Amino acid sequence: MAAFASEKNSEPLGFWNPELLNPSQTQDTDLLKQLSFIPALKELLMLRQVHALEHATVWVLSESSHSVNAGTVSRSLSADNELLGGMSTDQGFYLYGQVDTVYLRWSVHQALQRITEGEWNLAVHPRCGTNLSVNMLLTTGLALGIHLLLPKGPIEQLLGLGLAATTAAHLAPDLGSLAQQYVTTAIPFNLAIAGVTAIRDDWGRPAHFVRVHWIE
Repeated sequence: MAAFASEKNSEPLGFWNPELLNPSQTQDTDLLKQLSFIPALKELLMLRQVHALEHATVWVLSESSHSVNAGTVSRSLSADNELLGGMSTDQGFYLYGQVDTVYLRWSVHQALQRITEGEWNLAVHPRCGTNLSVNMLLTTGLALGIHLLLPKGPIEQLLGLGLAATTAAHLAPDLGSLAQQYVTTAIPFNLAIAGVTAIRDDWGRPAHFVRVHWIE
Protein backbone atom coordinates (compact mmCIF):
# COMPACT_ATOMS: atom_id res chain seq x y z
CA MET A 1 0.00 0.00 0.00
CA ALA A 2 1.32 3.44 -0.87
CA ALA A 3 0.38 6.67 0.84
CA PHE A 4 0.54 9.99 -0.96
CA ALA A 5 0.51 13.39 0.74
CA SER A 6 -0.23 16.32 -1.47
CA GLU A 7 2.17 19.15 -2.16
CA LYS A 8 1.09 22.17 -4.17
CA ASN A 9 4.39 22.34 -6.00
CA SER A 10 4.82 18.60 -6.55
CA GLU A 11 6.23 17.65 -9.92
CA PRO A 12 6.91 14.22 -11.40
CA LEU A 13 10.44 13.18 -10.60
CA GLY A 14 13.11 14.68 -12.80
CA PHE A 15 15.71 11.95 -12.24
CA TRP A 16 14.05 9.62 -14.76
CA ASN A 17 16.51 9.33 -17.62
CA PRO A 18 14.99 7.96 -20.84
CA GLU A 19 18.49 7.07 -22.01
CA LEU A 20 18.76 4.53 -19.19
CA LEU A 21 15.52 2.79 -20.01
CA ASN A 22 13.60 3.05 -23.24
CA PRO A 23 10.41 1.03 -22.73
CA SER A 24 9.14 -1.01 -25.63
CA GLN A 25 5.41 -1.26 -26.20
CA THR A 26 5.72 -5.01 -26.72
CA GLN A 27 8.27 -5.82 -24.01
CA ASP A 28 5.86 -7.55 -21.64
CA THR A 29 3.95 -9.25 -24.46
CA ASP A 30 7.23 -10.61 -25.84
CA LEU A 31 8.31 -11.71 -22.38
CA LEU A 32 5.07 -13.62 -21.90
CA LYS A 33 5.56 -15.44 -25.20
CA GLN A 34 9.12 -16.41 -24.31
CA LEU A 35 8.52 -17.35 -20.67
CA SER A 36 4.92 -18.54 -20.72
CA PHE A 37 5.91 -21.62 -18.72
CA ILE A 38 6.56 -19.50 -15.59
CA PRO A 39 3.53 -19.65 -13.25
CA ALA A 40 1.73 -16.34 -12.58
CA LEU A 41 4.12 -14.38 -14.82
CA LYS A 42 1.27 -12.52 -16.49
CA GLU A 43 -0.21 -11.52 -13.13
CA LEU A 44 3.20 -10.23 -11.99
CA LEU A 45 3.71 -8.21 -15.17
CA MET A 46 0.19 -6.83 -14.91
CA LEU A 47 0.75 -5.85 -11.27
CA ARG A 48 3.84 -3.82 -12.24
CA GLN A 49 1.89 -2.01 -14.95
CA VAL A 50 -1.04 -1.34 -12.62
CA HIS A 51 1.37 0.04 -10.02
CA ALA A 52 2.70 2.52 -12.58
CA LEU A 53 -0.82 3.55 -13.57
CA GLU A 54 -1.69 4.08 -9.91
CA HIS A 55 1.26 6.44 -9.50
CA ALA A 56 0.47 8.29 -12.72
CA THR A 57 -3.13 8.76 -11.60
CA VAL A 58 -2.02 10.26 -8.28
CA TRP A 59 0.28 12.66 -10.13
CA VAL A 60 -2.62 13.81 -12.30
CA LEU A 61 -4.90 14.13 -9.27
CA SER A 62 -2.31 16.29 -7.52
CA GLU A 63 -2.20 18.80 -10.35
CA SER A 64 -4.34 21.92 -10.43
CA SER A 65 -8.08 21.59 -10.96
CA HIS A 66 -9.43 20.88 -14.42
CA SER A 67 -12.67 21.36 -16.26
CA VAL A 68 -14.11 17.91 -16.87
CA ASN A 69 -16.91 17.16 -19.31
CA ALA A 70 -19.35 14.51 -18.11
CA GLY A 71 -21.98 14.06 -20.76
CA THR A 72 -23.38 17.52 -21.38
CA VAL A 73 -22.28 18.89 -18.01
CA SER A 74 -18.96 20.64 -17.54
CA ARG A 75 -17.62 20.94 -14.02
CA SER A 76 -14.43 22.31 -12.54
CA LEU A 77 -13.10 19.61 -10.26
CA SER A 78 -10.15 19.03 -8.00
CA ALA A 79 -9.23 16.17 -5.71
CA ASP A 80 -8.95 16.37 -1.93
CA ASN A 81 -5.37 15.13 -1.94
CA GLU A 82 -4.18 15.86 1.56
CA LEU A 83 -3.97 12.13 2.10
CA LEU A 84 -4.50 9.46 -0.52
CA GLY A 85 -3.66 5.80 -0.21
CA GLY A 86 -3.28 3.34 -3.03
CA MET A 87 -2.98 -0.40 -3.35
CA SER A 88 -2.34 -2.20 -6.64
CA THR A 89 -3.54 -5.66 -7.62
CA ASP A 90 -3.36 -7.60 -10.87
CA GLN A 91 -6.98 -6.61 -11.54
CA GLY A 92 -6.65 -2.90 -10.93
CA PHE A 93 -5.92 -0.58 -8.03
CA TYR A 94 -7.70 0.78 -4.98
CA LEU A 95 -7.54 4.49 -4.26
CA TYR A 96 -8.42 5.47 -0.70
CA GLY A 97 -9.47 9.03 0.06
CA GLN A 98 -12.00 11.71 -0.83
CA VAL A 99 -11.96 11.99 -4.62
CA ASP A 100 -14.80 12.93 -6.95
CA THR A 101 -15.62 9.87 -9.08
CA VAL A 102 -16.00 11.89 -12.28
CA TYR A 103 -12.66 13.59 -11.72
CA LEU A 104 -10.97 10.28 -10.88
CA ARG A 105 -12.33 8.65 -14.02
CA TRP A 106 -11.02 11.54 -16.10
CA SER A 107 -7.67 11.47 -14.29
CA VAL A 108 -7.17 7.73 -14.84
CA HIS A 109 -7.68 8.09 -18.59
CA GLN A 110 -5.41 11.11 -18.70
CA ALA A 111 -2.76 9.26 -16.71
CA LEU A 112 -2.85 6.22 -18.99
CA GLN A 113 -2.62 8.38 -22.10
CA ARG A 114 0.22 10.53 -20.83
CA ILE A 115 2.36 7.74 -19.40
CA THR A 116 2.09 5.57 -22.51
CA GLU A 117 2.84 8.53 -24.79
CA GLY A 118 6.20 9.24 -23.20
CA GLU A 119 5.76 10.76 -19.71
CA TRP A 120 7.42 7.72 -18.17
CA ASN A 121 8.45 9.63 -15.04
CA LEU A 122 4.80 9.47 -13.95
CA ALA A 123 5.39 5.81 -13.07
CA VAL A 124 7.53 6.76 -10.07
CA HIS A 125 6.21 8.48 -6.97
CA PRO A 126 8.37 9.71 -4.06
CA ARG A 127 5.87 8.58 -1.42
CA CYS A 128 5.41 5.06 -2.68
CA GLY A 129 5.71 2.25 -0.14
CA THR A 130 8.69 0.95 -2.12
CA ASN A 131 10.75 3.85 -0.79
CA LEU A 132 9.81 2.96 2.79
CA SER A 133 10.78 -0.66 2.22
CA VAL A 134 14.13 0.38 0.76
CA ASN A 135 14.71 2.70 3.71
CA MET A 136 14.00 -0.10 6.18
CA LEU A 137 16.28 -2.55 4.37
CA LEU A 138 19.08 0.00 4.15
CA THR A 139 18.77 0.97 7.80
CA THR A 140 18.80 -2.67 8.91
CA GLY A 141 21.75 -3.59 6.70
CA LEU A 142 23.82 -0.57 7.67
CA ALA A 143 22.99 -0.98 11.35
CA LEU A 144 24.11 -4.62 11.30
CA GLY A 145 27.31 -3.74 9.45
CA ILE A 146 28.18 -0.91 11.80
CA HIS A 147 27.35 -3.10 14.80
CA LEU A 148 29.95 -5.62 13.63
CA LEU A 149 32.60 -3.03 12.75
CA LEU A 150 32.43 -0.63 15.67
CA PRO A 151 33.51 -1.28 19.26
CA LYS A 152 30.80 -2.84 21.39
CA GLY A 153 30.52 0.05 23.83
CA PRO A 154 27.03 1.59 24.19
CA ILE A 155 28.15 5.07 23.10
CA GLU A 156 29.84 3.78 19.94
CA GLN A 157 26.90 1.54 19.11
CA LEU A 158 24.40 4.35 19.65
CA LEU A 159 26.40 6.69 17.41
CA GLY A 160 26.68 3.94 14.83
CA LEU A 161 22.93 3.39 14.84
CA GLY A 162 22.34 7.11 14.32
CA LEU A 163 24.83 7.13 11.46
CA ALA A 164 23.10 4.14 9.85
CA ALA A 165 19.67 5.76 10.10
CA THR A 166 20.95 9.09 8.72
CA THR A 167 22.77 7.45 5.83
CA ALA A 168 19.77 5.29 4.95
CA ALA A 169 17.44 8.30 5.02
CA HIS A 170 19.79 10.12 2.64
CA LEU A 171 20.15 7.24 0.17
CA ALA A 172 16.64 5.76 0.31
CA PRO A 173 14.80 8.30 -1.90
CA ASP A 174 17.07 7.78 -4.90
CA LEU A 175 17.47 4.03 -4.41
CA GLY A 176 13.74 3.66 -3.80
CA SER A 177 13.01 5.54 -7.00
CA LEU A 178 15.38 3.29 -8.92
CA ALA A 179 13.69 0.24 -7.41
CA GLN A 180 10.34 1.56 -8.61
CA GLN A 181 11.70 2.39 -12.05
CA TYR A 182 13.31 -1.00 -12.69
CA VAL A 183 11.52 -3.46 -10.41
CA THR A 184 8.09 -2.56 -9.06
CA THR A 185 6.58 -0.63 -11.98
CA ALA A 186 6.38 -0.94 -15.76
CA ILE A 187 4.85 1.35 -18.37
CA PRO A 188 1.22 0.17 -18.78
CA PHE A 189 1.25 -0.43 -22.52
CA ASN A 190 -0.95 -3.52 -22.07
CA LEU A 191 -3.64 -2.01 -19.87
CA ALA A 192 -7.09 -0.78 -20.78
CA ILE A 193 -9.42 0.82 -18.24
CA ALA A 194 -12.53 -1.25 -17.62
CA GLY A 195 -14.23 1.04 -15.10
CA VAL A 196 -14.03 3.13 -11.95
CA THR A 197 -16.27 2.14 -9.04
CA ALA A 198 -16.93 4.06 -5.84
CA ILE A 199 -16.68 1.77 -2.80
CA ARG A 200 -16.09 1.91 0.96
CA ASP A 201 -13.10 0.46 2.76
CA ASP A 202 -13.33 -1.83 5.78
CA TRP A 203 -13.79 1.19 8.06
CA GLY A 204 -16.53 2.73 5.94
CA ARG A 205 -14.34 5.45 4.48
CA PRO A 206 -14.71 6.52 0.81
CA ALA A 207 -12.58 4.72 -1.75
CA HIS A 208 -12.57 3.70 -5.40
CA PHE A 209 -11.51 0.69 -7.37
CA VAL A 210 -10.08 1.25 -10.83
CA ARG A 211 -10.50 -1.98 -12.78
CA VAL A 212 -8.29 -2.71 -15.79
CA HIS A 213 -7.86 -5.54 -18.23
CA TRP A 214 -4.95 -6.83 -20.28
CA ILE A 215 -4.68 -6.16 -23.99
CA GLU A 216 -2.10 -7.66 -26.35
